[in-house]
Amino acid sequence: SIRNKFASPVIGLPQEEPLFNINQYPVKLLEGFMNNCRNIIVIKKEGKNQFVIKENEFAKPQIVYYISGKNSISILDLIEKNAPEIISKIRKSEIQENQRHIDTLLFDFSKLEKQFKINLKIPREFKYASKKDKFVWLKKEIISGNNSILIYQVPISSIKNSSNIITNIIKTRDSIGNLYIRGTELDTQMITEEGYSPYLFKLKLNGKETYETKGTWELKNDFMSGPFVNYAIFDKEHNRVLVLEGFCYSPSKEERDLMHELESIIKSVVILK
Repeated sequence: SIRNKFASPVIGLPQEEPLFNINQYPVKLLEGFMNNCRNIIVIKKEGKNQFVIKENEFAKPQIVYYISGKNSISILDLIEKNAPEIISKIRKSEIQENQRHIDTLLFDFSKLEKQFKINLKIPREFKYASKKDKFVWLKKEIISGNNSILIYQVPISSIKNSSNIITNIIKTRDSIGNLYIRGTELDTQMITEEGYSPYLFKLKLNGKETYETKGTWELKNDFMSGPFVNYAIFDKEHNRVLVLEGFCYSPSKEERDLMHELESIIKSVVILK
C-alpha cells in the first residue's frame, strides 16, 4: 500500500519514475542514524488507531508521520485516508528545501524585474538563451542535455475566452514554440505532443489564480522530446497572464529531479507591484 501511494509514477513524465524514493528500515533504527532524514513515515501495530504528524522531532527541517493501528486492516485504512495529505506536505517541504539551496549570487535579476515585474530564485547556472520584449528563455546545460525556463506574458482574453482553458494554454504555448524555439533543421518548432494528453490543475501561486499544465513537448519533424510544466498565472493587476514554463531534455537520464528543480524555481515567483 505504501509503495502504491508513495512510489506511484510521476504524472507528466514520458517514462515511469516513482513519485518518491522509498527506503525501508526496522523501527529500531529510528533511534539511531536514520533519524536525520527529512521525511519519515513510521508504521506500528499498537493498541489504538491514530495518525500523528510531528515536525522537526529529530532534525531540522523534518516531518515525521506516525501511523499506528490495532491490525493491518486499520493501518491500511489510515494509509489510504492520509496519503494525499502526506504527499502534499512532502512535495511542499521538498520544494521549500530546494529553494533554500538555490545559489542566485551571479544571476542578474534587474532585467527580469524591469521586463516582467517579477522576482524569481534562479540558480546562477542558468543563462539567457533568447531574450525578446515579451519573452525570455533561460537555459542550463547539463551532461545529459539541458534544463530550460520560459517567461512570457499574454492578454487574459487569450487564455480565458472560452470554457476550454487547457486548449487555450496549449495553443498559446505552441504559438510561442513556433515563434522562438526551433531545432537546427527547417520546420522543427517545439509543439505539445499530440499523442499525450496533458494534465490540468488549478492552484494559487503568489496568491493568484493559476493553472498548472503538465505534459510532453516534442520538436516537430525531429526526434527531440521531453516533459514540461506550464504555469499560467492570472495577474489582473497588470492585466495579463504571466506564463512560467519549465521543460527539460535529458534522453539518457531520469527527468523527475530535473523537473522538480524547475518547479521549485517557478514556485519561488514574486510578482512585484
